[in-house]
Amino acid sequence: MFGILPFKFRFRGKVRLILDIYYSFIDATSAQHGGVALHPTQIARTTGISFTEVAKRLEATPELFVRLPKRDGITRYRITSSATARSHEEIETLLRTAERNESMLFYAIAFMVLAMLAIVVLTIVPNL
Repeated sequence: MFGILPFKFRFRGKVRLILDIYYSFIDATSAQHGGVALHPTQIARTTGISFTEVAKRLEATPELFVRLPKRDGITRYRITSSATARSHEEIETLLRTAERNESMLFYAIAFMVLAMLAIVVLTIVPNL
C-alpha cells in the first residue's frame, strides 16, 4: 500500500539504527583526531547492522551523513558539519522529532483512508 505513495518514511521505526550508525562515527572520531570517513562495511562491522541497511540509512539521511567523493573507487561517508556542531542530545532530539512528524503524517493518511471508506459505506448502506 505504501509503495504507491510518493514519499518514504526515512525515520519512522529507524531512529535506533541511525543513532547506532551516528555513534559508530563518534567512536571512530574519538579514536582519531578530526572527522573520520567510513565505508558502510566498516560501519556494518562495528554496529552489527547489515551492509544494505547501513547503506540505505546513510543515503536516506543527508541531514546527518554526507557522501564524500569516490577515492580509488571507494565511497565513504562522514558526519555533516552541522551535526558535528550539535551535541548528542540535540541529534537525538532532531531524530525523535523527525520520527514523530513522520508518524503524524502516517496517522493522518490512515485517517483519511478510513474516512473515505466510511463515506463510501455510508453512501451505499441507505440504498440497500
